[in-house]
Amino acid sequence: MFNAKVKSEVLKGIIDVTSPLVNEVKFNITPKGLSLRAVDPAHVAMVDLEVNSKAFEEYKATDMELGIDMDKLGSIMRLSSSGDMVSIDYDEESNRLIVKIGNLIRKMGLIDTAGMPDPKMPNLNLPGKVVLKASELNQGVRASEAVSDHLALTVDKNTFELFAEGDTDTVNLKLPKDLLVELNTSSKCKSLFSIDYFSNMIKPVRGEDPITIMIGNDNPIRVEFDIADKKGHVTYLLAPRIESE
Repeated sequence: MFNAKVKSEVLKGIIDVTSPLVNEVKFNITPKGLSLRAVDPAHVAMVDLEVNSKAFEEYKATDMELGIDMDKLGSIMRLSSSGDMVSIDYDEESNRLIVKIGNLIRKMGLIDTAGMPDPKMPNLNLPGKVVLKASELNQGVRASEAVSDHLALTVDKNTFELFAEGDTDTVNLKLPKDLLVELNTSSKCKSLFSIDYFSNMIKPVRGEDPITIMIGNDNPIRVEFDIADKKGHVTYLLAPRIESE
């Protein structure tokens, strides 16, 4: 059993977090909420999402798995407006998800979850931690997209730095400790990442909301933030690009 009512922006937030990385997703549904963990087809990035039942206006569920095509769900949700209430029901007989927005009803076929993997979250010991406002980070990433396809992130005990270099242009964002929410590192850390992936990861976070970044030297990066009015949490891992000599 799964039936719920939720504000459209909460459901859109879940789609925004997952759809840039993966199209077909296995949601683990429990009475306490829903979660998913998936790796993108290129095995460059992982998303781990948890949303508490309290993020929903109404929520009733038993333990089950739902295989959902995020493109299909996204196309339905594009028809909704901010503040719309969305009703979601699982119809066991037809194995379809019934999504209602106002007077509109979409019955959506589900994906068989039998062959879908359950990726493990690797235990990474990343020495650098920085927490900063989404607006600051988004500004640096947007500027970097215009000059390169990759960016370098550097953390030392006093500064967080974003740097991108193209054929003719460079972008540099340098934030001292007093402009950050938190900065903690035992050593200088630097890694290089794909801008496309990194940009998609931070895009769902707005304005003054904090983003936490855990970083090492040429290690995967860990990006975390809350969604659904702090009733949901997202963790991304992104593999580094190794600079050739």
